[in-house]
Amino acid sequence: MITFTNIQAITELAEQENTTISALTLQQTIEDTERSKEDILEQMHKNLAVMKESIQEGCEQGISSVSGLIGDWSHKVKSRVNSGNSLCGGFVGEVIYNALAVMQVNTCMGRIVAAPTAGSCGILPACLIAMQNHHNITDEQIINGLLTASAIGMVIANNATLSGAEGGCQAECGSAAAMAAAAITEIMGGTPTMCGIATAQALKAVMGLVCDPVAGLVEEPCVIRNATSATIAVTSAELALSGVPSIIPVDEVIKAMAKVGKQMPTSLKETADGGIAQTSTGRKIAKDFR
Repeated sequence: MITFTNIQAITELAEQENTTISALTLQQTIEDTERSKEDILEQMHKNLAVMKESIQEGCEQGISSVSGLIGDWSHKVKSRVNSGNSLCGGFVGEVIYNALAVMQVNTCMGRIVAAPTAGSCGILPACLIAMQNHHNITDEQIINGLLTASAIGMVIANNATLSGAEGGCQAECGSAAAMAAAAITEIMGGTPTMCGIATAQALKAVMGLVCDPVAGLVEEPCVIRNATSATIAVTSAELALSGVPSIIPVDEVIKAMAKVGKQMPTSLKETADGGIAQTSTGRKIAKDFR
């Protein structure tokens, strides 16, 4: 039995039983919810379908957020990637425009999967769908990645927070990047221990990231932070798969993240009272929306 309170305990159990974090998570979910394996997997496939639909919709030309601040960004990046001129190459380029796409659908009040929150909904699908398109990954492997991601998310929620209002953007985009990093690592054949390392690397990369939405809208800088955080997830997975360790154990990193969130002033936690929300341009945009 796993309790989703300690990542090291989960990874050690998975290593001992020669299994994966996703397999343990699925079995524990069956026990906790009293739902069948088939029922749970069917729901996961539905969630994956929504993620794919959001990416497709968000990449279309002519999309615009309700405020009008955001529009066509994913299409612009995708066009550059498809032209062969991308600095990042096809895979990372797709990760970027996928993340933008899902977040653009969110700003248009479209249908997305909160993963783990609406403000960070682009990161996990961006990475997993790009992997599927570039590494011949099946839907079943993606589902396993989502299960692993959910385990990581639950541990973070139980020991810190997933709320930007409580812990800053490190709790939203940071957690999503950590979840995606672990998912990528398992899908690419990494060990459970490597998944924990990838989680730690991603969280360290965004430690202290503030939540400062301009005009209180989940648009600027939220949309761009999804794209950059998705690349952090890929980097963190690559480090773990290469055998690069995390000097600080993952559960200690999560505790540090929780402490940093508590130390942040309220002005930097989704109130739009600090950060770029209080730049001269940010204040002007907020005034225009009143």
